[in-house]
Amino acid sequence: MTASPRRATLATVAASAGVSVATVSKVLNGRSDVAPATRSLVQSLLLEHDYVAPAPRRAEAVGLDTVEVQFDTDLNGYSSEIIQGAVEAGAEADVGVVVSIRAAADRTGSWARDLVAAGRRALIAVTSELSGAQLGALAKARLPLVVIDPLNLPRALVTSVGSTNFAGGLAATQHLLALGHRRIAYIGGPATAACNQARLHGYRAAMEAEGVPVPPEYVRTGHFRYADGVESGAALLDLPDAPTAIFAGSDETALGVIEAARARGLRIPEDLSLAGFDDTQIARMASPPLTTVRQPLREMGGVALRTALRLAAGEKIDSHHVELATELVVRGSTAAAAAPPA
Repeated sequence: MTASPRRATLATVAASAGVSVATVSKVLNGRSDVAPATRSLVQSLLLEHDYVAPAPRRAEAVGLDTVEVQFDTDLNGYSSEIIQGAVEAGAEADVGVVVSIRAAADRTGSWARDLVAAGRRALIAVTSELSGAQLGALAKARLPLVVIDPLNLPRALVTSVGSTNFAGGLAATQHLLALGHRRIAYIGGPATAACNQARLHGYRAAMEAEGVPVPPEYVRTGHFRYADGVESGAALLDLPDAPTAIFAGSDETALGVIEAARARGLRIPEDLSLAGFDDTQIARMASPPLTTVRQPLREMGGVALRTALRLAAGEKIDSHHVELATELVVRGSTAAAAAPPA
């Protein structure tokens, strides 16, 4: 008995035609934004490969084709930028984007099956904590996963998108050192988060290169939130040898530090220089505007969406981890360190 031939996929047809999967999908859906010659070639190859579209799932049957972008916690400036990038990329691919918030503890056994039943083509998890069991459930349901800035480091090979966090942490700290600061503290996110570890390593690398010691109390962890900046900023500024500069692991945390400084009658940047990370809208709206490391959040959302669609179409991807470049943006929240008293 001979084995049944493998069913042709969109990726098979796209490879034969030398076009993207999205272009083949547009031809199948009768979209007008395809060149006539390309349309003719794709249609002939669909017939040649005897392509048969898979049976529609419930959501697709009513004309929906969606990718879910899922967060662990409430949305903020960081997540809004990610969503914007994913939505823009989804519109280009004619795919809907559904945004949800689901805590790690709520991802029960039926979670992955429910996503498939709802017609999701793929899942993008942002700053999320995923267990081995949850990764296994997604694999069993054959639901492609792309992770942006995971809070833990799963052992399984997981496709992820991030930025050059180490380089960003290095650049922010080098900037503060170049201004003459030596008492520089770091307020980060969860200790196990890969992005936090990279930013912290960049900070430490810059300090060590200049031969500047880092007291243990100068490094604090949190959740990249405003409240972390208020609490940790207060603890740092109340130290006998308080820092003259603080590198915050997120813009939101940096705004909390601004409040902690204000409550103590300290001015930024005259009394305290402050750098953030992300370059969300609040960095430009802060008073003074915040020096920060620009993380290309919209681009990260777009790359994650396009990668998720490629996985859903059965395409082979070049790398399981993509890092986009960061850039230091200098604004008014950093200044030269005050000269020590004579």
